[in-house]
Amino acid sequence: MFAELDRPPLDPTALTEALTRGATVWRDVRLLETAPSTNVVAAEAARAGAGEGLVVVADHQTAGRGRLDRAWTTPPGTALTFSLVLAPDGVPLRRWPWLPLLTGIAVAEGVRRATGVEAVLKWPNDVLVEDPSTGSGQGRKLAGILVERVERPAGAVAVVGIGINVGARAEELPVPTATSLLLEGAEGRAPDRTVVLREVLRTLEALYLQWHAEQGDPARGLHASYVRRCASLGREVHVELPDGSTFSGRAEAVDADGALVVTSGTDRRTFHAGDVVHARRSR
Repeated sequence: MFAELDRPPLDPTALTEALTRGATVWRDVRLLETAPSTNVVAAEAARAGAGEGLVVVADHQTAGRGRLDRAWTTPPGTALTFSLVLAPDGVPLRRWPWLPLLTGIAVAEGVRRATGVEAVLKWPNDVLVEDPSTGSGQGRKLAGILVERVERPAGAVAVVGIGINVGARAEELPVPTATSLLLEGAEGRAPDRTVVLREVLRTLEALYLQWHAEQGDPARGLHASYVRRCASLGREVHVELPDGSTFSGRAEAVDADGALVVTSGTDRRTFHAGDVVHARRSR
């Protein structure tokens, strides 16, 4: 009974009202009690004809995926797991890699607005909460993002998957480097998941519409906004590549394509998110 009171299920009527009222992008909200992966459900719906504005939310996701097919699982009622269908027609494909970075900004800002928890970004799009008392520059992961391009006869769409740890207790977290809004909040209780989702999607809608209107040009403000929140910059990072090689150096910049520029002595390299297994801060 305690668990039921502490972790109430999402209400489909309240969720639809909260997400669609006043929205210009979000039109179709589908709440599932359980789903293996909301990205899979959203991608299948997009291939079947669902257009921009679909929001698929799972009250409990049983087989979620992160970047590079890493597993992402949470206990029932403790997380926000949802996926969105976006169709950025008119945005050149070379600028689509900015969409996951934009989403990271939206999650960090939406969480701040809903809960007051200050979050930062680890390149490219992990959302972290830093502990300034440690002095290590390390952060605890609060949320992850996975963006996938789905081809279809009517044109390609982006499926944006987001997972936010909301009510997980310390013993329920998958790794010691993770955290939740419950653990980071000042009130000692988990925030309302509907409120957090509403604020994240409102923020994402505003950023996405501006990015779309500017044809994805990051120089119109998106690049600067991301750099302000990127905790990777100016720190030593360790980059692991798919071929098993590694590169360590100082993260100097995020370039116009959203790639991470890392230098080690006179060696300067540029890494794209799709080519990197893991870019973490060196201890």
